Amino acid sequence: MNDTTIKRLIALNRAFYETTADEFDQTRGKPWPGWRAVLPLLTPVVRVLDAGCGNGRFGRFLADESKATILYTGVDSSPRLLEHARRTLADLDAELLERDILCDPLPPGPFDLIALFGVLHHVPGAATRRDLIARLAERLAPGGVLFFSAWRFYEFERFRQRIVPWPADLTAEPGDYLLDWRRGERALRYCHYVDEAEHAALIAASGLREITTFCADGEGGQSNRYSLLRQEP
Repeated sequence: MNDTTIKRLIALNRAFYETTADEFDQTRGKPWPGWRAVLPLLTPVVRVLDAGCGNGRFGRFLADESKATILYTGVDSSPRLLEHARRTLADLDAELLERDILCDPLPPGPFDLIALFGVLHHVPGAATRRDLIARLAERLAPGGVLFFSAWRFYEFERFRQRIVPWPADLTAEPGDYLLDWRRGERALRYCHYVDEAEHAALIAASGLREITTFCADGEGGQSNRYSLLRQEP
């Protein structure tokens, strides 16, 4: 995928979340069941990087469901979603940063847990996705865990019905789509379907040891494919 297309798709998704932030927050308040897989791996004090934190609900989940002391850093490019995150995490030791994890430097860390949820499908270009996973892995402390998910939207008819024609002036890779949003304001978002082969390539790009890969959430517990990966001490 060329740089011009990447920049336009990043801009499209930034505009999407600025348009839909309030509706998104209203429909994305509950934790995903798949997140529970990380709870047994948490140490008493956990330095967390939530990359693409949105409204902060993963930080809320950790605070409510774990017994660990959570030192939380959330990063997102949407000012409006970060406003929701500040309210969600008002009682936590939380640092919230307005940054684009594809264009701006990542926080240096090190971190004991790095989460990347609801993000990969918005990252344009296979090489860009592999690079993001590798850069996040570099921020892990020895023994730290990278926990990422890939949305399996193309497996479900109701999401395939939301696909709109791809613009003729943009390049595309297999699995690239534009989906419309049908709640509140109408908006378009770029989404990439990460299939099993690409998911395996992302694991390999991390250079980390795979603890487990599984599907959970949503329809039939199949909406997201997760991987838990560890940085060996």
